[in-house]
Amino acid sequence: MLYRKVQDVIEHWIHEGNDALLVQGARQTGKTTCLKSISSPERKYITFDDPLEMAFAHDQPKIFFENNRPPLLIDEAQYVPDLFRHIKMVLDNSRGNGQIWLTGSQQFSLMKNVSESLAGRIAVFNLCGFSIYERFGKGTKQQPFIPSAKASSALNMLDSRGTFRIIWQGSYPGICEMPDISAEDWRLFYSSYTRTYIERDVSQLANVSDRLSFIKFLRIAASRTGQELNLSDMARLLGITSVTAKAWLSILQASGIVYLLQPYYRNFSKRLSKKMKLYFTDTGLCCYLMGLNSPEMVYGTPFSGQLFETFAVMEILKSHWHNGRSPEFFYYRDSGNAEIDLIISENGCLHPVEIKQTGSSGKDDARHFSVLAEAGEKTSYGSVVCLTDKPRAITDNANAISIWNI
Repeated sequence: MLYRKVQDVIEHWIHEGNDALLVQGARQTGKTTCLKSISSPERKYITFDDPLEMAFAHDQPKIFFENNRPPLLIDEAQYVPDLFRHIKMVLDNSRGNGQIWLTGSQQFSLMKNVSESLAGRIAVFNLCGFSIYERFGKGTKQQPFIPSAKASSALNMLDSRGTFRIIWQGSYPGICEMPDISAEDWRLFYSSYTRTYIERDVSQLANVSDRLSFIKFLRIAASRTGQELNLSDMARLLGITSVTAKAWLSILQASGIVYLLQPYYRNFSKRLSKKMKLYFTDTGLCCYLMGLNSPEMVYGTPFSGQLFETFAVMEILKSHWHNGRSPEFFYYRDSGNAEIDLIISENGCLHPVEIKQTGSSGKDDARHFSVLAEAGEKTSYGSVVCLTDKPRAITDNANAISIWNI
């Protein structure tokens, strides 16, 4: 299984004249496989997961590039941060587009080095797990989701239980290749993933001496997916400082495990929440950390609404990221508990999105959309994403659509 849409976008970017390319995302999202599938035979592949290659590049960067001339694909580039200034010199002496391709699974260290050394010369692509379009072989048909009165889909809709099985299974390519995966194999996949993540990435990003407490932090974070972030409360439950909790959250964000949604608070006289909302980028990993070991447990848990919202937000995000876009996403909540789950800012206009785990959404679910216009914001069509069997208008300026219409 491959990211067809992603491949098309990356090839287009390269032809547009970018000297280098960086694909970043969590481990196991298929970054390397995706790039190898569109690479020419003469492009050499090097991975810094290999400690000998990493040490050589770190100690002798000039000789490293003399021995490995472009075109080049370097995997897990964040392990040798000093290499980026040498990449600039290599690009200065190279001809042709896309001479150096990089992948990485630690966002902050990568972007710091990119902004310092390669600004304006490198295309940066964010990769998550498979979207539902890519999972079912329709990736090339997926467009960036913007609420519209015309809702359609190239996908066959699943019922609520089928949808929650997708949520439980998760979106990493390796697990999507096993659509009928057993609960036992599912637990093995995610336990191995978590162990590898702790043993490799965490040790690279920070000195986490108490690994048991970090695992507990992971589990608490998973139980709060789709909610406003309260680090002080999480720290209190674990008996750690707020500073430590903030550092551990940064690790999760830097390695692509969580996505933080920013609050929208411009032009409002009301008191608005300025906390971020937390979302796990993969619902399968989130379910594993919460101990939800079967699709039936997910469907019946009190956390099902949070998981459905997480799934919907990430599917919308993937529809933009995997089309090579960097969307402006926010949420809204005021002191009167008026809330909009997601606001998509597009061309200076705000599109409100509410997310409900229901099959019978009505106009009451869009009742808070008006707060944006009342505050003088330029707004447009909105949507309630739910489990309805077909799109339908619920107000003059909003519709109810299925998660399969994203």
